[in-house]
Amino acid sequence: MRLIGVGVGPGDPELLTLKAVRVLSGAGRVFVPVLDPHEAGRAEATVAGHTPPERIERLVFALNERHDAGRRYAHWDAAGARVADWLRANDGTAAFATIGDPNLYSTFGYLAQTVRGLLPGVAVETVPGITAMQALAAAAGVPLAEGRERLTLLPATAGLDRILDTDGTVVVYKGFRHVPELTAAVASAGRTAVYGARLGLPGEEVTELSTVDGEVPYLSTVLIPARRESRGGKL
Repeated sequence: MRLIGVGVGPGDPELLTLKAVRVLSGAGRVFVPVLDPHEAGRAEATVAGHTPPERIERLVFALNERHDAGRRYAHWDAAGARVADWLRANDGTAAFATIGDPNLYSTFGYLAQTVRGLLPGVAVETVPGITAMQALAAAAGVPLAEGRERLTLLPATAGLDRILDTDGTVVVYKGFRHVPELTAAVASAGRTAVYGARLGLPGEEVTELSTVDGEVPYLSTVLIPARRESRGGKL
């Protein structure tokens, strides 16, 4: 029995790796995370061209829930139990498709831990995927890091504190309702930032953070480049 977490990138089906396509094509079941069992999520839409629909199954997670721990755990338990049941019944390979990378702010870690508790003998593997910060850097034409620069990645809920006072690039995930405070913090630090949403999808938006107004998607990304004054200046 094997459970493989497959990173499928930020949403563009062309950004799946060859290994991800091979695993998704060969898995007996491909589980995908959704908020609503009646609606396809981004992971499902990304893998649809590589997996027959009859082998795709939705697992409901409280993906945006931060305050109700009981609700989060209930969804983890139910999803883990369903995956474990399938593995027991089929003694095969199940894949879990997750946007981005399965080892970076991913639902897969919680699912894998739950399944391991139910099936101690299960083999768990991951297939790395292209991340939103890489996709945004490519779309904006901004290198993530050069020379001795530091690269800091954090969710918007963690807060920037004094991170912008130091040198290096900062990437903030899941901007959502935190974009106004991020915009204010970037301006206060005298820095610039790039905002990205729906990366690689129809309606992709890549723009200066200072121009963003109104509601933004939960899966939005902010890239605050390091200060660079000369070519190779950070070597």
